[in-house]
Amino acid sequence: MSRRSTSPLTRAYQRNLKALTKATLKSGKRIASQVQRATAKQLKPPPGRGDWIGGMALGAGGARRYHLYRPPDLQLQPGEKLPLMVMLHGCGQTGRDFAASTRMNRVAARERFLVLYPEQDRLANAQGCWNWYERRSGKADAEAATLMAAIDQVILLYPADRERVALAGLSAGASMAALMATRYPGRFKAVAMHSGVAPGAAKSPATALGAMRGRHVPPMPATAVGKAMGAAAAFSSLAPLLVLHGDADAVVSARNAVSSAAVWAMATGARPGSPRTLQRGKRHPMRITDYTRGNRTLVTLCEIAGLGHAWSGGAPSMPFSDVAGPDAGKLIWAFAARQFRSGAVQP
Repeated sequence: MSRRSTSPLTRAYQRNLKALTKATLKSGKRIASQVQRATAKQLKPPPGRGDWIGGMALGAGGARRYHLYRPPDLQLQPGEKLPLMVMLHGCGQTGRDFAASTRMNRVAARERFLVLYPEQDRLANAQGCWNWYERRSGKADAEAATLMAAIDQVILLYPADRERVALAGLSAGASMAALMATRYPGRFKAVAMHSGVAPGAAKSPATALGAMRGRHVPPMPATAVGKAMGAAAAFSSLAPLLVLHGDADAVVSARNAVSSAAVWAMATGARPGSPRTLQRGKRHPMRITDYTRGNRTLVTLCEIAGLGHAWSGGAPSMPFSDVAGPDAGKLIWAFAARQFRSGAVQP
């Protein structure tokens, strides 16, 4: 029986195919290992004691994962409910990253409140940004509805007080926080925007880039407030707003901070007082302006000297975090706690 011979070309093809197969399998194992490490890191709780509880909410914008932080050693009285702080991360961050950077869990453990960290899906935005600017397409409002579904789910499943919910965000998270507060007035008792774009300044990706650079955000007359913020929010009982922004921010222009405060003050009928400067130790100084109506502060503008596009007073060695700034976590909780004590804003 004769033996079939193979040509040099066939042998070369077989060798190359074998080498390609081995390289593909090796690459596949490496990618799988990287995915496993990334997944393990995401599931790992941020530093500190307490419970890190995972969940998922489904709404008009699709499904979104979230984590809820519950302080350790809680001993609740029968029927007792705790305040809820909702934290919306910035672009390129996860909920865990945001928790580690802001150290809000440490404040929550001391002050006894729950913290909710929703997380953007990379299929919805490749950079992990909340789609706050997609107003024309309806994507922004759908995403806001999904975030509200996550909040409602947590209130249903855990001892969170529906009447004491505050909302805070960084960058894209700050802009989404403002959108949610204007679309769902009455659901939040306090809102904090850290380094975000002014409400109503963008309705598409193209206009968002301009707004981030400081365009499209001049203080608006009363006739334009309703159009910018939405009819549901204008001149209604909007939650009091805290605006935090660094004057050295090269990503989102600090003009947005002034415009955010001006638009919110116009919508709530508040007037600005005299600015004052505060500095705690060697941290960056702050220029603070309160906007009041009667004896109630409805907007506080905090302009932080020397702060870039980063969480003020955040954990060291974390992206988008500046340890030299005043502690934004403490400032936001103190602002929210005052609103919880004050009750509803009268229109």
